[in-house]
Amino acid sequence: MYVDTHCHIIKQYYNNIDEVLGNASKAGVEKILICGYDLASNIEVLELAKKHDMVYAAIGFHPTDLDSFDFTFLEEHINDDKVVALGEIGLDYHYDNDIDTKKRQIDAFKKQIELALKHNKPVIIHSRDSIMDTYNVVSSYSNLRGSLHCYSGSLEMAKLFVEKGFLLGVGGVVTFKNAKIVKDVVKNIDLKYLLLETDSPYLAPEPHRGEVNTSAYIPIIAEMVASIKEIDISDVATTTTGNAYRLFDF
Repeated sequence: MYVDTHCHIIKQYYNNIDEVLGNASKAGVEKILICGYDLASNIEVLELAKKHDMVYAAIGFHPTDLDSFDFTFLEEHINDDKVVALGEIGLDYHYDNDIDTKKRQIDAFKKQIELALKHNKPVIIHSRDSIMDTYNVVSSYSNLRGSLHCYSGSLEMAKLFVEKGFLLGVGGVVTFKNAKIVKDVVKNIDLKYLLLETDSPYLAPEPHRGEVNTSAYIPIIAEMVASIKEIDISDVATTTTGNAYRLFDF
């Protein structure tokens, strides 16, 4: 059995959520963690977690979606039933890296981290073109735990994050032919630090690249991880599922 530890299966992207979840279950996915990123998506993931037994929620504000940042909302709902993490939060300098933008993102990142620590919740971190600032922020806190969603940094940085106790999310990118860095990370980082995720609807694995992604594709990602590490796919399923259960309070 598998866990999809990061996806966005919400009505903005899917008009058949019941079918998507059913197909995931048939593919061996037992838990799906749907992550909010702005106020509207946070509200929806809370509703989905109430409606579907296999769905759990993470709430937070993405660094590029801070116009709707509502800290009071997070405080009010962080301990709702089936909210198992604060995320997706972090830093993203890909489209805008001016000083004011960076400061605003870092301030929101820290504020959400501090809320997670206050309530003993793990964080799910997005980091794009910002790996050193991300590391510097998380390193300034003790007892912080969580995952680096869709990890795309170097092997050297990966080792630093796992030394801090963080887990690394591995998604469909690992199946891409040109994903040498991600494959290097998967090969050299112990399986006990890896999580499986889809980031649906984005980043569908080969041979579905360019299509709408779905949690039912988790076994494809697991198969590639097993191939890279030269182990049985059942070991990938067992270990990564155990990792997810240890990090998130399912």
